[in-house]
Amino acid sequence: MPLELLTIPCLTDNYAYLIHDSASSQTAVIDVPEAGPILGALDERGWTLSDILITHHHSDHIQGVEALRAATGAMVLGAAADAHRLPRLDLALTEDSGFSIGTEFPRVIDVPGHTIGHIAYHFAESGLAFTGDSLMSGGCGRLFEGTPAQMYQSLCTLAALPPGTLICSGHEYTTTNLAFAATLEPGNPALMSRIAATAALRAKGIPTVPVTLAVELETNPFLRVAAPSIRSALDLTVAENIPVFAEIRARRNRF
Repeated sequence: MPLELLTIPCLTDNYAYLIHDSASSQTAVIDVPEAGPILGALDERGWTLSDILITHHHSDHIQGVEALRAATGAMVLGAAADAHRLPRLDLALTEDSGFSIGTEFPRVIDVPGHTIGHIAYHFAESGLAFTGDSLMSGGCGRLFEGTPAQMYQSLCTLAALPPGTLICSGHEYTTTNLAFAATLEPGNPALMSRIAATAALRAKGIPTVPVTLAVELETNPFLRVAAPSIRSALDLTVAENIPVFAEIRARRNRF
């Protein structure tokens, strides 16, 4: 039975995610921008938190971890490579690590770029991928520590997941990301449709995440570096994809 998913707005524009296995009653949260909204959601549903999964070390993803751990006694899991700058880990993860939420054994995926120690979690049976600030809704994270080559490879890895996978990313940046995408592909009908749908959701205060990988592949310029329309907009004739990706990221930084 698929895990139940709940998207929880936190801080100004962050998201945390709760996943719940009804058979075992095991419940995990992915990233903890702040503890209050997560504790409120748990209490409302009568769920008991068992696990805290961290994607990366930035404060807006971990600053509520200690308060949440103290309130629930949940185990904290995160990247072994980043353990020195994460809250104390009960389980330090690598791509070979095995752990379970209910009956599911998620895949840990190294996705450096935004930070060097960034990881994502793929729950194949439930069709969920928690990508933090690597692959984001309509975009990708800034390269604070990694290189364009690292982030491009990380996105390629995530882009290879099944198209129906729900991409659960860390922020409500969709409106701005798609506005930038429209400067590169104004003739992309899927993108124009998504922009309209996003505006309708935000007008009602509804999160624009998660979103399927299939939609991202049609509309996210960072997953479309090989598209002739993108290359034409950039006026780039290079054969390699990484310089194209780097130029898109540089333009998004200035947008």
